[in-house]
Amino acid sequence: MTPTVLIVDDSLTVRMDLHEAFAEDGFATILCATGAEARLAFAGAPFDAAVLDVMLPDADGLELLTELRHTPGRSGVVTMLLSSASEVADRLAGLRTGADEYVGKPYDAGYVVARTRQLLGDLPDHDGDRTTVLVVDDSMTFREELRGLLEPEGYTVLTAAGGEEGLRTAADRRPSAVIVDGVMPDLDGATVIRRIRLDPALRDTPCLLMTAADDYATEMQALDAGADAFIRKKQDLKVVLAKLSAVLRQSAEQLPLGALGAMHGPGKVLIVSTDRADLELWADTLRADGYDIVRATGIDDILELLAAQPVDCIVLGFDDDMDLARESCHRLREVPTVRDTPLVMTGDDERMLDCLAAGADDYVREADVPEGLRVHVRAQIRRKQAHDEARRIREELMRRELDAAEERAARQLAETRAALVEELEWRNRELEAFSGSVSHDLRGPLQVISSFAEHMLEEEEETLGERTRHRLTRIHSAALRMADLVESLLILAQASRGELRRGRFDLTATARQVIGDVTAREPERRVTFQVYEEMVADADEGLVRVVLENLIANAVKFSRKVERPLVEVGCENGRYFVRDNGAGFPAEQAGELFRPFARLHDAREFPGTGIGLTTVHRAVERHGGEIWAEGGEGRGATFWFTLPPAPGQEGPERHGTSRRSG
Repeated sequence: MTPTVLIVDDSLTVRMDLHEAFAEDGFATILCATGAEARLAFAGAPFDAAVLDVMLPDADGLELLTELRHTPGRSGVVTMLLSSASEVADRLAGLRTGADEYVGKPYDAGYVVARTRQLLGDLPDHDGDRTTVLVVDDSMTFREELRGLLEPEGYTVLTAAGGEEGLRTAADRRPSAVIVDGVMPDLDGATVIRRIRLDPALRDTPCLLMTAADDYATEMQALDAGADAFIRKKQDLKVVLAKLSAVLRQSAEQLPLGALGAMHGPGKVLIVSTDRADLELWADTLRADGYDIVRATGIDDILELLAAQPVDCIVLGFDDDMDLARESCHRLREVPTVRDTPLVMTGDDERMLDCLAAGADDYVREADVPEGLRVHVRAQIRRKQAHDEARRIREELMRRELDAAEERAARQLAETRAALVEELEWRNRELEAFSGSVSHDLRGPLQVISSFAEHMLEEEEETLGERTRHRLTRIHSAALRMADLVESLLILAQASRGELRRGRFDLTATARQVIGDVTAREPERRVTFQVYEEMVADADEGLVRVVLENLIANAVKFSRKVERPLVEVGCENGRYFVRDNGAGFPAEQAGELFRPFARLHDAREFPGTGIGLTTVHRAVERHGGEIWAEGGEGRGATFWFTLPPAPGQEGPERHGTSRRSG
């Protein structure tokens, strides 16, 4: 869609100059010479931007701006004030009235057009679906010849008659590719390409350099300057189409840096000096590079303006008054929007170190003005844009890291939910196992008790015979089994519920106490125990005691048939273990050990309820630890487990020194 700009100025020269500049850049224009014509235009056809002269024969530009802002449907129009009254106070008044930009006369038409596009947020590199190509050549004949070649192939062609104009056009329109002549009056093609490569917003733009030279060295120099392709004008121009298509294809995957301002695009430079002759010289020098110039004679004049409208660079010159220079630098750096703005100072050689120490980013000797000022300002703006590019990249990386962190958090949440579901399923399996135990394992012993108790009641008057004793023996055995099952289930329930009471305790002493209790049950058994010294743990001592009781009791039980049973309790690398040299188990069935009521051995050979290791697993899991078993059939078993400290606490030292037999 073609944007439309309203131009209001009583000077026919200004109107036509701006009309030509905007029309060449693809704008439609509405031209008005008076305030009355402007008011009619406000109520007429729609327009996207307006350039208003501040001083008209029949109206005041600020009043027109206020009317425009209050006209229905016009409040969002991008508005630029154009005036020869370009003092800081005038600019500030215009901005406060509602202008988006204020440009002083004499103006640079390229700046006005480029700044308008920037404010519109319109930096096109395509015209619809057509790829835009910028042709930079001082020969109008050759420019039009290339236009006639490219437009039938679907390209939109922009043209520039020199290197400086080409750089500004590239910054304004952001073409998809640039074709530049090797030899031009102002800048040669290699220099144009180098400056494009230095511009963060343009550096990835494909560049083709054309030259009449036919030697290989020229081609090497062009490619070394940063050209993507080299074309000799003597060649068939169809080569241009082929190479252009190739470089565009190669750059199709590159990401545009549209968020960055182009170094050669519309820029604003603030110049401050008490010497008006210096101001005039600096303004003429920098305006030649297409900058809009804001002039001021003192720092007090510009602080409010800078708070309302940032600039791209500041130039200060206070002759020999270093106190004023230091104060000015300090006050400028206190303005948030100016803190990172390049600050260039000018003066004698002797003042360079003082100025840099005062806070200046760069220094230009008076002897090097004006050309040195142009170069230094351009370099500082380039440095600032490189800094902005790096910051943008950092922010993009940070944004991606935040996105990745959110993704990780979402994944962890999903995993936590899955773990909770798994835990719920595990608890349900426990409940099912308990129900099965009640319905099967406990029901059987109770039926035996009930049945034989009834027989005893029927034979109450009789002397107990052998059969009765047998029955009583079975009653007693069944009751004991029932009691063991109930006790085991209760212990499992306790290990699964209740609050953990963590504390640092001597695990070596606890292990010895458990060993004493286990050996007291079968004093005739001779088992060698080895316990590591100085083991400590940060855990619930009661639950850890349950873990050790089950593991040590199992180790003693399954080493029953070994001639010299040995049970070890120790710690290695923060992992505790209980090891025996007993019956062991099939290694491939290690995962089955911790299931409720799972048994890998015949109950008649190694009696038990099948709940002990389930209880151990649950107790360790409640501490956030892990438990696993290693072993082989007939080669003993080792049960490893960890007891990590509570979140936010450092783990205690866990180590074993010399072994001690008991």
